[in-house]
Amino acid sequence: MKVLINSNHLEVTPAINEHLAEKLSVIKKHFDQILQVSVTFFVEKAHEKELRQTCEISFHALGKDLFAQSHHADLYKAIDLTIDKLDKQILKSKEIVKNHHHPLCAKHISAGMD
Repeated sequence: MKVLINSNHLEVTPAINEHLAEKLSVIKKHFDQILQVSVTFFVEKAHEKELRQTCEISFHALGKDLFAQSHHADLYKAIDLTIDKLDKQILKSKEIVKNHHHPLCAKHISAGMD
């Protein structure tokens, strides 16, 4: 898995890298075919005059491109929220694929017997 990290108005420290790697391992447990992950951190001034930390994560896997973004006053919390959003998207897409092969319903079976 290739991880690309970009940042605007923010220095990415080893602690941030470590926290991100730990959280990405959770996603890798659910979906191990991830090819590339792009992470963007940036700080912007909100209208309330407080700093707003933003984390954007997009990843490309075999057949899937997913994206999530979160804002929070704490960057670590923004990372956690973004990973939670991606985790929900992955589980939902896996559920759709699993339920795609449902058994034939009775309506189709009775129509074929005529």
